Amino acid sequence: MYIVGIAAALVGVVGVVIGLLLGVAGEVFKVEEDPREVEICGLLPGNNCGGCGYAGCPALAKAIVAGEAPVNGCPVCKANTEIIGKISDVMGVEAVESARTAAFVKCSGTCDKAEIKFNYYGIEDCKKAMTVPGAGNKLCAFGCLGLGTCVRACAFDAIHIIDGVSVVDRDKCAACGKCVEVCPKNIIELLPYDARNKVACSNHDKGKAVKTVCSAGCIACGVCVKQCEAEAIKLENNLPVIDYEKCTGCGKCAAKCPSHVIV
Repeated sequence: MYIVGIAAALVGVVGVVIGLLLGVAGEVFKVEEDPREVEICGLLPGNNCGGCGYAGCPALAKAIVAGEAPVNGCPVCKANTEIIGKISDVMGVEAVESARTAAFVKCSGTCDKAEIKFNYYGIEDCKKAMTVPGAGNKLCAFGCLGLGTCVRACAFDAIHIIDGVSVVDRDKCAACGKCVEVCPKNIIELLPYDARNKVACSNHDKGKAVKTVCSAGCIACGVCVKQCEAEAIKLENNLPVIDYEKCTGCGKCAAKCPSHVIV
């Protein structure tokens, strides 16, 4: 018992000494935190999605205070004028206005429209499917694989697979860009939230070659370009490209599109 008592006493003394040393070290090496970082971090949404390019909301707050990131650097609250205004007040700078954007999947190749070349039974991941011969089960080399990599990347439950194609709920979308980043087909784009006309196709082939693989594909006929009185549409690499600064949202392009890929 005597030996046990000595051992217990030694352990207690060592613990006290280590605690004191840690306390001293904490004071000596303490890094002073700018109170503005705490305040700005409290204003940020706290999703830590990484869409801003930083490790999370605390890292972004630190970067804003350091002048390394803009006050509207958070894509989640970029269009929230109230939050951006408060962050601007903390930093003592003028508020920056940003137009709200939302992700859009440029594909209409649903199960009833896209031709299938084989049944895929591999890992339910678009990037993994791209590594196997054939790169997915759809004949269209440009279309959505529908395996949900973007769904899992979204921290806001804004994307779901519907009838074989990823569909974005723009009201839930925070425009963090994670889905854009992970899509191996590069068919997800951040567009203006209030954009009334969007091109739901990514196939760069022409006419018959497109229709052979997907009945919903754009045939690059150019009818939409001719219909646009605002000259907001042009064909690039066999696909219509809409200039949203010019687009009036009249809908004539969508009404006349023979393939109904302008939605």
